[in-house]
Amino acid sequence: MFLRTFGWSFAITVIGLIAAGLFWGPTGFGVVAILSVLEISLSFDNAVVNASVLKRMSPFWQKIFLTVGVLIAVFGMRLVFPLLVVGLTAHIGPSTVIDLALHSDKTYAGLTYAQHLHDAHPAIAAFGGMFLLMIFLDFIFEDKDYQWLRWIERPLEKIGKLDQLSVLVAMVVLLLSANFFGGSHAETVLLAGVLGLITYLAVNGLANVFEGTLEDEDEDGDEQEDGEAAPAVKNANASVAGVVGKAAFFLFLYLEVLDASFSFDGVVGAFAITSDIFQIALGLGIGAMYIRSLTVFLVRKGTLDDYVYLEHGAHYAIGALSIILMVSIKHDIPEIVTGLIGVAFILASLTSSIMRNRRLGEAEGASAESEAVPTTKV
Repeated sequence: MFLRTFGWSFAITVIGLIAAGLFWGPTGFGVVAILSVLEISLSFDNAVVNASVLKRMSPFWQKIFLTVGVLIAVFGMRLVFPLLVVGLTAHIGPSTVIDLALHSDKTYAGLTYAQHLHDAHPAIAAFGGMFLLMIFLDFIFEDKDYQWLRWIERPLEKIGKLDQLSVLVAMVVLLLSANFFGGSHAETVLLAGVLGLITYLAVNGLANVFEGTLEDEDEDGDEQEDGEAAPAVKNANASVAGVVGKAAFFLFLYLEVLDASFSFDGVVGAFAITSDIFQIALGLGIGAMYIRSLTVFLVRKGTLDDYVYLEHGAHYAIGALSIILMVSIKHDIPEIVTGLIGVAFILASLTSSIMRNRRLGEAEGASAESEAVPTTKV
């Protein structure tokens, strides 16, 4: 299973690094390798959250996520989308943006492509920060089968019964961020943050609606009598197939926007290593491929079911990342800090899960021993 899941990642890594060496020499080879490792190390929490969504999708859509999704992640989110962001925020035409991106020494209004992208950071951070914050808030306020940090999660689950509390908290955070960190970009931060919130509500809401429709129609189909409702069942099955496709499609969009929210800051930070957009796209793309393979591996191995706190740790890491993004609108925060915080939450939740499994195993063993009836000689 391991080779089958990661086979394409290994192959693309070899091809990508060979191509980097041929086009850019040893220096380009090293840059692409470093960017790949950075992308992987900074995105473990992304893989875990992806897995929690991907396990609700059919094998077909899991393959779509691993194939078409990678193309969107590499060429769309890490190459084309930054061009669009620069064009929109700096009011530059498409041809000029592409020319700036291809020639790192060229300038427009006195700024290079990397500098224009850096200037777009407030909008990028506000959009991604709000999207990620909503993911964290919806998780922390909902009733969960398992509680990791009970002293935090129990009271939050109780107040989470208030309708639209996540949206209310997110809007308060956005207003505070625009006021304290926005500065001259306060209006941009507010607009981008609201767009991030709307995107989350639209994509996640549509996916939930279609999933709910699927469950309702499935229950109605089960209540039909076999002999009397054969045509109706047939129609219901056809409808269910359509609804599944729609639900999976919007979950797929949800995953792509989630990936974008994670990748925006990485793309901007990558310019500290190289100004070549193709090296950035190749390096980050290789890393994105491994994250997708890891996501599928977690789903197929049932890792989230075996280590029940792992999903909690990933969502706490996402919550921390959302706050870091909002703070980074004004203050520069090293990516190593962001990565270490995410890894720390993942490792802590994994350790807690292992300890829980060990306690349950010991309890079951003790229970089995106590239930054993000793035999006595008469």
